[in-house]
Parts: sequence; structure tokens; C-alpha cells
Amino acid sequence: MSDVTTMARPYAKAVIDLARESGESLADWQNRLDLLAALVIYPPIRQALENPRQTADQHRQLISDALGPELGPQGINLVSLLVENGRLLLAPQIAEVFSALRAEAEGSVDAEIITAVALDPEQERRIVDSLAKRLGRRINLKTRIDDSLVGGAIIRAGDLVIDGSVRSQLERLSRALVH
Repeated sequence: MSDVTTMARPYAKAVIDLARESGESLADWQNRLDLLAALVIYPPIRQALENPRQTADQHRQLISDALGPELGPQGINLVSLLVENGRLLLAPQIAEVFSALRAEAEGSVDAEIITAVALDPEQERRIVDSLAKRLGRRINLKTRIDDSLVGGAIIRAGDLVIDGSVRSQLERLSRALVH
């Protein structure tokens, strides 16, 4: 786990707890965190946030002006806490960790399948069914095409990685032949 993720985790957990205590939906908080993350990586905003001449109050005001209504009072409080602790630029990692914690809390897991060619709906369904059975959770599948795989697929779901790509098989064969 990277240091950045380690620093983001307590904030993501706190937001999960806050959402539960206040009765707000995790999906609403995910939207808020995703908006904040997108804003802080936007180059002109990031440049302003990294400017040492800008004060913490100016940072809070910048975010509030841009996203105040979308973030709501609790979201603005989170922004204030992040600014106070010098962690505002961790917003993308906080959103990412929150997403994983949310999936866990909701009994689902995000999975990604990377293939050389597009899968048909039946193939996707079989993969989702197989992963759901193996992991005992609901699967949120995202697909991506990477023609450098040559064939086969790479599946990532939580900590599970299944690399059945032709590219990795060729790399293993090449290493075996060299040794």
C-alpha cells in the first residue's frame, strides 16, 4: 500500500462513518468525493492550491466557490479539515479508497477485465457469475480493451489478479528459455 493511500484511508473511513451516522447515502458521498477529486486535479486549480502564497482560507474559499452547493455543509466541513491538515490534494486517493470501502460495505466488489478484443454480453455474464461465486460478492464489472495483450484477458477484482493474457504467457516462456 502506498504512503498516499495510507494517508487517505482514515479520511475515507471517517466519511463512511459520517454517512452512516447522518443517514446519507454512500452514493451521494461518492459523488461529492469524485467532484472534489476532479476539481483538485484540474491544472489551474491544482496550481492555485500548490501556490505557497495562497492561504488556507483562500483554498477553502476556492473549493467552496467552485463546488459549495454540490458538496453541501458536510462536504465543506470535510474540505476545511483537509485544508487544515494539508491533505486537500489527497482528494483523488480519498475518493478511490472510499470507493473500495463503499463496495465492501455494500457487499460488492469492483472488477476490471482487460481484453485484446471486446467481449460479447454472454462472455461478460459468465465472467461476472464466476467471479461472484468465487468471491461471494456482487460484481461491478468494467471492461477495457488493450490490444497489446494479443489475446486472453487480465481480471482484477479487489486483491485478486488473474493474468491469462497471451502477452504474459509469452513473457513467461521467454524468461524460461533464457534461463
